[in-house]
Amino acid sequence: MDLKHIHHVAIIGSDYERSRHFYVDILGFAVIREHYREEQQDWKIDLRLEGAELELFIKADCPARPGWPGKEAYGLRHLALRVDSVEDTVRELNDKGVATEPIRRDTFTGEKMTFFHDPDGLPIEIHE
Repeated sequence: MDLKHIHHVAIIGSDYERSRHFYVDILGFAVIREHYREEQQDWKIDLRLEGAELELFIKADCPARPGWPGKEAYGLRHLALRVDSVEDTVRELNDKGVATEPIRRDTFTGEKMTFFHDPDGLPIEIHE
């Protein structure tokens, strides 16, 4: 097998304006392309961050994500982003109105990390 790296991760959101604002304006992902797919009745927004791609599908009629923490479902558990400083990133997120969990240390690596959520409740981790 000749696997190189992960090409993209796909997630589903429920509201075009909220999700696009969150990932582009708050988190800083760049839009590669976006279009409405009439046959699926959804928006598809391809985003990029430092060489990694995120496919954001916006569908209003999907079931809600199980609660966090506690109830989890099979599939994507969370999206993790590396940062230089968890403290600085938490301050920036909080200044933009995004609530974050308390900063803690990863049990295995000892590195600082914490979580926040996208508009549909997807947990996003920031990790040094």
